[in-house]
Amino acid sequence: MPDTSRDRVPAPTKEPRGCLFALSQPPLMIFLAVIGCLLLMAAVHDLFLL
Repeated sequence: MPDTSRDRVPAPTKEPRGCLFALSQPPLMIFLAVIGCLLLMAAVHDLFLL
């Protein structure tokens, strides 16, 4: 049986995914936007209505 292990092309390595990839996910961005809006509404309430 001939040795064909040298003829195989190595599999491409996956790039490491960092923090910017995690922040680009839509569910996370929606969650952060909701939290940001709640904080903004609380700040506006404290500054102008109290």
